[in-house]
Amino acid sequence: MERVEAVVIGAGVVGLACARALAMAGQEVLVLEAEDAIGTGTSSRNSEVIHAGIYYPPGSLKARLCVAGKHRIYAYCRERGIRAEAVGKLIVATDEAQRPKLAALKDTAERNGVRDLAWLDPAAARDLEPEVACVAALYSPSSGILDSHAFMLSLQGDLEEAGGLVAFRASVMGARQAAYGFELAVGGDAPMTLLCRTLVNAAGHAAPAIARHLRGSGPAPIPQAYLARGNYYALSGVRSPFRHLVYPMPEAAGLGIHATIDLGGQVRFGPDVEWVERLDYAVNPARGPAFAEAIRRYWPGLPDDALVPTYAGIRPKISGPDEPAADFWIAGPESHGIAGLVDLFGIESPGLTSSLAIAEHVMGSLAMTVPERSPALA
Repeated sequence: MERVEAVVIGAGVVGLACARALAMAGQEVLVLEAEDAIGTGTSSRNSEVIHAGIYYPPGSLKARLCVAGKHRIYAYCRERGIRAEAVGKLIVATDEAQRPKLAALKDTAERNGVRDLAWLDPAAARDLEPEVACVAALYSPSSGILDSHAFMLSLQGDLEEAGGLVAFRASVMGARQAAYGFELAVGGDAPMTLLCRTLVNAAGHAAPAIARHLRGSGPAPIPQAYLARGNYYALSGVRSPFRHLVYPMPEAAGLGIHATIDLGGQVRFGPDVEWVERLDYAVNPARGPAFAEAIRRYWPGLPDDALVPTYAGIRPKISGPDEPAADFWIAGPESHGIAGLVDLFGIESPGLTSSLAIAEHVMGSLAMTVPERSPALA
């Protein structure tokens, strides 16, 4: 039976950020990752966008941690030479009925502390993006893109430099509270029983199930898990039409089928929202016609048969198809009463943007201090 001071379950971007913060605070840290590499799930199957903090209800964790995380991630990437560019984003209203909703978005953003948005008429929007059709738009200059894999590799490097480790193919098969703290049954290549005093459950889709192992039917609630696949399509044989991110008005469970660009200037479209019952990362080719219809609302020039499926991600939802979008749910000792345990539920978008701020929040829940020698978390 092995012992370690702190365990983080999950080597996605949020798990790595939490493990880094713990290690830099002097903890002995082990990250348990079921797959054979970092960030193979939600963290690598997204739009790689740095969000400004526009959409989320004022006062929510998503709003607070997105705005704080945006500043931290840009600073961190500058320090480490990681590519992160504030390319800017247009959010477009494509008919008059959407204009009041666009104005409401601007008000929400300002209440969240995002005060750099510009209101654009159709001519001003076309000056930025000649191919875009809209009746009005918001321009967000602080929205951007980054090399998310390089960012995660850097977090892993910081963790290891501070003495932490990542164990791959180390799935958590069971977990329970113990006299020492927590007892974990670890499977994979080297099965073992592992004891730790501090446990951060950053397991993404599996986080609610792991929490039920630990907490049983105690009084503190644990959310139900839902899966919402987001398909992505790219252009074939067509030059990229945009230099900025272009987003339609948000929908119930996502931000709409938007256009993002990568650091090489290539455009991709997505994600949509497709509720599924199991983890299946195959792109659904039947979604193509709906993609084309949605994209043509803001880019009428999309050629026929130009869209090709590329990849899909699955959001770790904690709200269902007919429910309002849930906030991040970060459950620490103050909510469930278990010393040393933090559960992270529903960390979907803007989880990448918020990752460093989420790590700081987790440290606060554990009554630990983020060290001053970490400028990107200061």
